[in-house]
Amino acid sequence: MSDKTTSSNKSLLHDAGTRALIFQIVLLAVVVFVGYYLFSNLQANRADQGISTGFAFLNQPAGFPVLIHLIEYTEADTYGRAFFVALINTVVISLMGIVLATIIGVVMGLARLSNNWLVARLATVYVETLRNIPLLLQMFFWYFAVLAALPTPKNSIVFADFFLNKRGIYSPNPIAQDGFGFVVAGFVLSIIASIALVVWAKKRQTRTGLWFPAYWASLGTIVVITFLALAASGFPIEFDLPQKSRFNVTGGMVLPPEFVAVLVALSTYTGAFIAEIVRAGILSVNWGQTEAARSLGLRDSLTQRLIVLPQALRVIIPPLTSQFLNLAKNSSLGAAIAYPELVAVVMGTTLNQTGQAVESIGLCMLVYGTLSLTISLFMNWYNKKMSLTER
Repeated sequence: MSDKTTSSNKSLLHDAGTRALIFQIVLLAVVVFVGYYLFSNLQANRADQGISTGFAFLNQPAGFPVLIHLIEYTEADTYGRAFFVALINTVVISLMGIVLATIIGVVMGLARLSNNWLVARLATVYVETLRNIPLLLQMFFWYFAVLAALPTPKNSIVFADFFLNKRGIYSPNPIAQDGFGFVVAGFVLSIIASIALVVWAKKRQTRTGLWFPAYWASLGTIVVITFLALAASGFPIEFDLPQKSRFNVTGGMVLPPEFVAVLVALSTYTGAFIAEIVRAGILSVNWGQTEAARSLGLRDSLTQRLIVLPQALRVIIPPLTSQFLNLAKNSSLGAAIAYPELVAVVMGTTLNQTGQAVESIGLCMLVYGTLSLTISLFMNWYNKKMSLTER
């Protein structure tokens, strides 16, 4: 009897590890079966519609224009080229939006904590208004209510060499000449020198306690070295100035209204959320830190920059990462006002012309996933760098 009980206790079904393994194998088999069924069904339906599977369509001529492109593109180019143009547009609007939203958020976050009643209330109105209005509606506002209300090119608003009209913002376009590579080399050298200066200043302060204005000095280093490189190479830059013709503005560099509307909406909307994150981060720092700094005679600006903000960053960075990710993904809303980013070009025109729905959606998912993971990896690295390290 005891032998039977021992044998029963040693049964495979009574072993927790074995049961877990069996359940995982069964679950994996179900997932594989469902995936195979869906893929087979997809293949059969596409065969009935005469649609091939794969990415060979990317080598076919696109036959449609992309009005905003930072690289050469014509209607005779391929769908692959159009995808690359849309990819660049998406990355550019995302990175520029992140930079502008961060600047706006930091300024407004500090303004909400200002002792000036008017400044604090204006910042509060900005935050509470913009973060409670849908982003798409804000894009429509900037595109249809603001930019579309500008005058025609014939009656452009002129400020110095800048022209503002319904077709966009025209500005001087810098064109590199022979010898500009020397300027680029000088700029890179100045960046390296400024980083070395900041590192030296931090080590010196740790060793001796003496403070050195490293950031202002590094900024001056960049400006001086770059200017000297420009002067040594004979200022190898020419500007193509916009010119007002009878019915249009020609020459120069133009920022189309679609680009401006998306960039402004993304920056101001996300900046409102970042402002609250910055305010919360600063308030999380014990007020005794500020009082101690004032007792040592530090100015308020130095107290904020050297004592409060470095500690607040440890609270700010994690939620700030989420806002950067949201901004990058929200750039897809630009399709609503005809900004040629990934959704508009790939999931819009390309999908409609080729019928390659799975491939088009897959490409967009891959790009947004990669962009989000890249931002996350950088912010996680920065968060780890700013975190407290125990001795």
